[in-house]
Amino acid sequence: MLGLVRRIAVWGAVAAVALAITLPAAPAQAITLDPSIPAAIVAKYEGKDLRITRDLGSNSAYTRHAIAYSSNGLKITGVMNRPRGKGPFPVVVLAHGHIEPSAYVTGQGFRREQDWLARHGYVALHVDYRNHAGSAKDPDSEESMRIGYAADVINAGLAVRGTSLAFIDKSRVALLGRSMGGGIAFQTLVIRPGVFDAAVTYASTSSNIVDNFRKWGSENTRTSRQIIARYGTPEAKPEQWAQMSSRNYFSRITEPVLMIHGTADESCDISWARATKDALVKAGKEVRLIEYRGAGHYMYGPWNDSIRKVNAFLKKQLA
Repeated sequence: MLGLVRRIAVWGAVAAVALAITLPAAPAQAITLDPSIPAAIVAKYEGKDLRITRDLGSNSAYTRHAIAYSSNGLKITGVMNRPRGKGPFPVVVLAHGHIEPSAYVTGQGFRREQDWLARHGYVALHVDYRNHAGSAKDPDSEESMRIGYAADVINAGLAVRGTSLAFIDKSRVALLGRSMGGGIAFQTLVIRPGVFDAAVTYASTSSNIVDNFRKWGSENTRTSRQIIARYGTPEAKPEQWAQMSSRNYFSRITEPVLMIHGTADESCDISWARATKDALVKAGKEVRLIEYRGAGHYMYGPWNDSIRKVNAFLKKQLA
């Protein structure tokens, strides 16, 4: 079972590498799209109509809401923690790591971050990607390497920027991505610079798609066979795979980036984070990588220290 989960996981991380050309208005019209970064750059993204659909409860620090918004015509659901008080509050959009869609429930995967951020004055907006929870279905998600996940994150940022919800400060919007969501975050930054003001990644997958594919996707599964048939192997089609890797487009990034990674990460090797950081530095970007010695993928021990560093970073960048 673990092997299956790991194989499936890469397609969110690997596939989020690139976004679609304009996404269809209805899932029934979905088609397999070019997953290259150049195609994604010329794409049109329409994130709008952020709305609260129901209340999920409250405590002394915040109210929890179910939300939805439109991502190029697809309904995407999620959860939003709203701090007590009038606001307006800065927003952190959360891009979660891989969870099997059939088992996923809305808002899953970022509970400690959702809670902490809301208790410290941020609106925490957790995205349910397409095919997750109450979000619209995209029947071609597998064959198109789940590139729509990143479109949904970009459109979440745009929906926040255009919202009429008075408690949201739409001039201060950050992105936090974990594991697969970290890979999505890097795609977002290169494809649509300026949607977010700053970005944080935890235990991110590699910014080089080939690393991810070699770890998880080269096994003889139906999905990997489809991908190889469509795009070729990294060895046979290196230029194709290079165009699907965010690392080769870091010159486009305009936002400061904070990376957090454990040196003993059993899923996403620390070498990936170091290579990503080095590539950002080479591209002249503002980046800091914080390494926690001996910490694994979920960073249970040093998480409290790490989230305080995240808060300091956000306070500075969203001032």
